Amino acid sequence: MTSFISPPIALLLGLVLANLSGHPFLHLNHKATNILLQISVVGLGFGMNVNSALSAGKEGFLFTITSIFSTLILGTFLGRWFNIDKKTSHLISCGTAICGGSAIAAIAPVIQSDEKQTSAALGVIFILNSVALFLFPAVGHALDLSQKEFGLWCAIAIHDTSSVVGASSKYGPEALQIATTVKLARALWIIPVALITSVIFKNKSSKLKIPYFIGLFILAMITNTYVPQTAVIAPHLVYIAKIGLTVTLFLIGAGLNLNALKSVGLKPLLQGISLWIFIAIGTLVTIIYFN
Repeated sequence: MTSFISPPIALLLGLVLANLSGHPFLHLNHKATNILLQISVVGLGFGMNVNSALSAGKEGFLFTITSIFSTLILGTFLGRWFNIDKKTSHLISCGTAICGGSAIAAIAPVIQSDEKQTSAALGVIFILNSVALFLFPAVGHALDLSQKEFGLWCAIAIHDTSSVVGASSKYGPEALQIATTVKLARALWIIPVALITSVIFKNKSSKLKIPYFIGLFILAMITNTYVPQTAVIAPHLVYIAKIGLTVTLFLIGAGLNLNALKSVGLKPLLQGISLWIFIAIGTLVTIIYFN
């Protein structure tokens, strides 16, 4: 909770803790990280401007649609090719295409997946998220990407919002604003994808989890832009939000012990890696050469 620990280091410390002494409250970990992440994202809204966010959102719209549906289609074929359970495969595809663990949490009750299927999908996503937090900034600097390019790449090619914000925040303030805005706009696609999923899996009875915190993020951004009085407290809220994000990543790392990693299985991991390579390289090439 100090300024000396960056999000990647926090994640690494969590991994060390998980595999040395274990997490004493592992059964509460997912709920805690989910709540803390949502609060932190809303807090980051107080550091953003509506006009800049709209500009970033428009630019990322075509990328979002293309990447989501191409990833879902490719994920379906890979799942069949690797002979992976249909529900596990679909959860991994949705997690890669939209917003990681949040998408899996929303889609799981729609397809009525069991605990093993959901855990395997979450394990794949969290493993790749952990790698992305270290890999993406290094690649961005190596290719001399601008903050705008890096923010857009992060938002589309990194699964979970926590890792998107963590990676982009270390790259620069513009990268953070673009990445957060595009990623949260992308998260709204949980709703149509969940509805399509309910038709494919022939399940109309399950309730859909809508990410309402995105509305609070937008409200915070509007307040910061149009209410001058918030200028006094806004920097402090953003600072607290970044601490919350760092703690979130520590808790995510603390939930990834060796048993959790082993339970994932090789084939689901291969599907997740294949989809991730596809979306990461495809998006990067498009941003560099065609954007």
